[in-house]
Amino acid sequence: MASLVSDRGATSTVSQPYAWRMTVLEGANAALRFALELCALAALGYWGFRASNDTLAEWALGLGAPLAFALIWGALVAPKAPYRLQDPARLVVETAVLAAAVLALAAAGSSVLAVVFMFALAVNIGLMVLLGQRRPSGI
Repeated sequence: MASLVSDRGATSTVSQPYAWRMTVLEGANAALRFALELCALAALGYWGFRASNDTLAEWALGLGAPLAFALIWGALVAPKAPYRLQDPARLVVETAVLAAAVLALAAAGSSVLAVVFMFALAVNIGLMVLLGQRRPSGI
């Protein structure tokens, strides 16, 4: 049996042949999370450029919304954030900014993409809990 320790300090014991599979799955889920964060930036920019008929407002929202997301995420949520929140406060901020991306897609007329994005986020968060990448006490 191998003992795996996640970056959060959670320990799980799995048989040796399956230890690498958990590591691969954890890495894949972390990569999915990063891809979803990038998709959230793109969704907010897409909404911003479609939200107004005024060119100046389009540019302000199209660049400002993703910038606001990046500043909030980088300051409060990212793993190396200078003011990183602890759960459950971090979960609240994560949920709010990612929900803003879902709502932005819906408001821009891409309701199917909004539902797909929301489903992908739910799968990602569920896997984070199951794999020990997020402590269940934070949820």
